[in-house]
Amino acid sequence: MKDIFRTLVIAAFVAVAVSTAAAQRTGNVSDGEIAGGLKEALSKGVSTAIKSLGKENGFLGNVRVRIPLPKSLQKVEKVVRVAGQGKAVDEFVASMNHAAEKAVPVAVDVFVDAIKKMTFDDARQILFSGKDDSATQFFRKNSEETLREKFRPIVEEFTEKTGVTQKYKAMIGKAGFAAQFLGKDATDLDGYVTQKALDGLFLLIADEEKKIRKDPLGRTTSLLRKVFGILR
Repeated sequence: MKDIFRTLVIAAFVAVAVSTAAAQRTGNVSDGEIAGGLKEALSKGVSTAIKSLGKENGFLGNVRVRIPLPKSLQKVEKVVRVAGQGKAVDEFVASMNHAAEKAVPVAVDVFVDAIKKMTFDDARQILFSGKDDSATQFFRKNSEETLREKFRPIVEEFTEKTGVTQKYKAMIGKAGFAAQFLGKDATDLDGYVTQKALDGLFLLIADEEKKIRKDPLGRTTSLLRKVFGILR
């Protein structure tokens, strides 16, 4: 995990260096620097998010990204808890969150590729969009489906290995009559966990982007200070 940021930053600067000489300038900041700064910001956000979520209890221990029961399962949760099976619910929730944390680290390669594809025009539009998370949204648009394809097999493998499906069936079995009211979000648990893992990952990347845009202390390198300083 300690090499994640280094890998992403190298990808960012290699991608921008080949064209910097031909860049137009915005004040004292070239298009090449704008692109490099945004790519570095994304690299920093990705590194922070992956390190936070990919560790033990990365999802479970963070209330903002903690994966809850699917909404339709929440209908039977009270029934199960009243029946004295609250432990089964807690174990099930924990297993979903642990599946998500196992999937997150594979995002590095996908993000490196997405960073390389950012153009000068993309960078200028993102920087001057006026939105706090426009770079993150660009990232999401260009990488989410690939990430989903990478995440889901890992989630499926983990849930199978740790018996999530069995825990789910056991919990539903104890819900009795109420189980018939379950919705679609409860029928594809792997898809549900995968989507929640993606949501949590992009949420934390957006948090980091907002810090860099709004807080000078979040601009930890000279390039970030130079690029995002023109937004004042």
